[in-house]
Amino acid sequence: MEVMLLQLFNGISLSSILLLIALGLAITFGLMNVINMAHGEMIMIGAYAAFVTQNLFLAALPEAVFDWYFVLAIPVSFLVSFLFGLILETSLIRFLYGRPLDSLLATWGVGLALQQAARSIFGAPNVAVTSPGWLNGGWTVMEGVVLPYKRLFIIALVAFVLLLMYGYIYRTPAGRRMRAVMQNRDMAACLGISTRRVDAVTFAIGSGIAGVAGCALTLIGPIGPSIGTYYIVDAFMVVVLGGVGKLIGSVLGALGIGMANTLFEFWTTASLGKVLVFLAVILFLQWKPRGIIAVRTRSLDT
Repeated sequence: MEVMLLQLFNGISLSSILLLIALGLAITFGLMNVINMAHGEMIMIGAYAAFVTQNLFLAALPEAVFDWYFVLAIPVSFLVSFLFGLILETSLIRFLYGRPLDSLLATWGVGLALQQAARSIFGAPNVAVTSPGWLNGGWTVMEGVVLPYKRLFIIALVAFVLLLMYGYIYRTPAGRRMRAVMQNRDMAACLGISTRRVDAVTFAIGSGIAGVAGCALTLIGPIGPSIGTYYIVDAFMVVVLGGVGKLIGSVLGALGIGMANTLFEFWTTASLGKVLVFLAVILFLQWKPRGIIAVRTRSLDT
């Protein structure tokens, strides 16, 4: 019983991390058809923003206030990654719409440049972010089953971000414009929607969410210039498996990959488990090429 509960919690915890990493990619990839290989570096930027926020608290504020640095680090990570994403979109991505292979190569180069910049500023070795005291320890469910507060906090953070994104996309005028552009860009432009502004803001929001994911990853372990590269493949798998451009599809895709990964790793090894998950995703996409939740748009009608 204890083993089953721990495996279930580990699967949900991994799924939440994958979902937070993939949320921004699902929005930008689904709306713009841009393969953003620098998404992992936006995660890195958010992680380093949390690291800098921690150091500023240590240097400028009393030790008694330090435990609350992480509450500020989350919006700071979002804003810094949001600005980087906005600069990247207006300076490069805007010229690559409709050219997915070119966008893949260009953003891959940008990612390498950002990694080198991080090495120059923060150094090549990994750095540690100290978790706030109120996240240390865990919740004892029963004897032998302790759920770490850090993991529970990440799950709650993912649920909060998901609710915010749902409210933004489906309950605000900006979200309606975003969905209009996603469904039929030419018709939306004819109706007076500024597709350029929608593209820029959407890409920046996706980058900002990646920054929040980077901030959350600092609770799990040390961070370094290549932290984003460990998760970029999993993020694309979640997006493609769930169905490009659909929030509910991303949730189901993250749950499927996270639970399967935990299960396979329990039965085999970590490396073989990842291989089995990858093969399972390929087989599923052979059956349903558009993913779990297919996007229906007028622009795809023939």
